[in-house]
Amino acid sequence: MINKEDILFFQSISTCLTELTDLERYSHDETEDLQSIPGIVIKPSSSQEISAILRYCNERKIPVTPAGARTGLSGGAIPVTNGVLLSTELLNRILSVDTNNHQVITEPGVITQVLQEKVAEYGLFYPPDPASKGSCFIGGNISENSGGPKAVKYGVTSDYVLNLEVVLPNGEVIWTGANVLKNATGYNLTQLIVGSEGTLGVVTKIVLKLIPHPSNDLLLLVPFRKMEQAAEAVAEIFKAGITPSGLEFMERDALIWTTEFLGSVDLDVHDDHEAHLLIEVDGFDPEQLMSEMEKIMTVLESFDIDEPLFAESKAQKDALWKLRRSVGEAVKSNSIYKEEDTVVPRYQLPQLLKAVKSIGDQYGFKSVCYGHAGDGNLHVNIIKGNMNDEQWENELPKAISELFKEVVKLGGTLSGEHGIGLVQKQYMPIAFPEITLDLMRGIKKVFDPNNIMNPGKIF
Repeated sequence: MINKEDILFFQSISTCLTELTDLERYSHDETEDLQSIPGIVIKPSSSQEISAILRYCNERKIPVTPAGARTGLSGGAIPVTNGVLLSTELLNRILSVDTNNHQVITEPGVITQVLQEKVAEYGLFYPPDPASKGSCFIGGNISENSGGPKAVKYGVTSDYVLNLEVVLPNGEVIWTGANVLKNATGYNLTQLIVGSEGTLGVVTKIVLKLIPHPSNDLLLLVPFRKMEQAAEAVAEIFKAGITPSGLEFMERDALIWTTEFLGSVDLDVHDDHEAHLLIEVDGFDPEQLMSEMEKIMTVLESFDIDEPLFAESKAQKDALWKLRRSVGEAVKSNSIYKEEDTVVPRYQLPQLLKAVKSIGDQYGFKSVCYGHAGDGNLHVNIIKGNMNDEQWENELPKAISELFKEVVKLGGTLSGEHGIGLVQKQYMPIAFPEITLDLMRGIKKVFDPNNIMNPGKIF
C-alpha cells in the first residue's frame, strides 16, 4: 500500500522508519500477542508536519494509525491495515504551566507521570493515573479516556480536558473549545475527541485543568476471607459517607502472582484470604483523614476480614501501590490470557464477580480478577490454562459474549477505561442498539469520509 513515491514524500517532511526491525517494533501495543506490520513509521515533530502527512494520506486514501507509547490493551494502536503508523513520541514538550488559572498546556507525547511530577512542583495535581502512568503518553490517555485508581474520587481524563488542538483527516488544524472551565457554546467537540481512539483526528496540543495537590494520605490493605464480601464492602464504604481517593480490589491469585513476579514484596497472604481491598484516603487535614479511616474500619468490621495492614511510611505506601499497579504485567507474564475491562454500578460488583466465576465454570476457564472497585470497574483476566486452541479460539468468544450480556443486564458496559479498539468491536451490538451505532458511524463519516483514521477500530 505504501509505495516508493509515498516514502520519498514522507521522508521529505518528517522523520521516518522503513527497516523491518523498526516496523516490527511498532507493530503492536500491549494487547495480548497481536501485531500487524505498518508500511512505514512516521515520527512528526509538529502539528504542521502532521497536517501535511494527513492531507497527503487523505488524498490518496492511505490509512493512518496514530500511536503514542503503545501501552494500550484494546489493540487501538495496532496498524491492522498496514499503511502509516504515525507516532507522537517527538511531540513531547510541556508547553506551559499556568499557576494563576491552574492549567497546563502539553503536547501528546509527554509521559503521564512526567506531567504529574512537573505540575506537582507548583503544588498542583493532575489526578488521572493509569497503571502504566510511568510509560504511557498523555495523548493516549486522551484517546482512551483513561482512568486509574484516583478516578473514584477525582474522575477520569475527560473531567480535566478543557481544549484540544486537533489535526483533522483532511489536514485542517482546529481548536475544539476554549481554555475555560465552563463552555456552553455549540456542540462539545472537545469531549467528542476524548475517547475517540484516534478515529477522528490527531491530537497535537492539550489544555488540562489542574487542582491543588493533596498534602496527606493514608493507605490500608485489607484481607477478606470471602471474595463476595470484599465486593460488598465497597458500596458500604460510600454509604457511610466516605469517598476514598483509591479503592482497589485484588483477588487471591492476582496478589500471589504479583508478589512472585516482583520478588521483593514481603506480604503474608494466608490460605483463607480470597481477596484484598487496597483503600486510600487523601486530603489536607490529617485529623480528618484519620477520622475517615476509622469510619472505614467500622464498616469493614461487619465483614469477615483478617488483620489489615496499615502503611506507616511512604516507602510502604509506594510498595503497596507498586504491587497493585503491577498486577496486569504479572498476569501477562504468568499465562496466555485475555483481559476484559468490564464496568458496572459499584453496588452490582458482587453480582458481576459471581457471573464471571459462573461463566468460567460453564466454559471451562479460570479467571483472575482485579480492578478499580470504587468505580465498579473490574478487569477480568481469562487464563487459557488447560483450554485447547479450539476452545480458546471458538468457544471463548461465546463466553465473553455471555459475560458482556450479564454486564449490560447489571447496568454496566463493555469498557471502563481500556477502550474498544480492535479486540472488543465485535461486542459493541451487545451494548448499543443499531440506531446508536449508526449515529456513531455517522459522526465518524463527517470527520473522516475517506476512512483513513485508524480504520478497523471500534466498528
